[in-house]
Amino acid sequence: MMEEMMYSINNLKLMEVIDINTGAKIGFIKDFKIDCDNYKIESLLLPIQKNSWFGKQDMMEIPWAKVKKIGIDVILVDAENTGVEG
Repeated sequence: MMEEMMYSINNLKLMEVIDINTGAKIGFIKDFKIDCDNYKIESLLLPIQKNSWFGKQDMMEIPWAKVKKIGIDVILVDAENTGVEG
């Protein structure tokens, strides 16, 4: 279980998300899904890196339960079985 720390949304968005299984850089958080009834983050939303002629970006969703450690400037996640490829 992670130690109890407080982070601002803006600070979390500046941290790079890394897959602990492969060491691959997944990207930066674009948005969050929040459970407003229980005041909890449900998942992280990151843009999928692909070139497109149009401005629409697809998002990958990483459940908050897959977040293993929040460091000084990175967020380590277990991206196995989430459909995320590094």
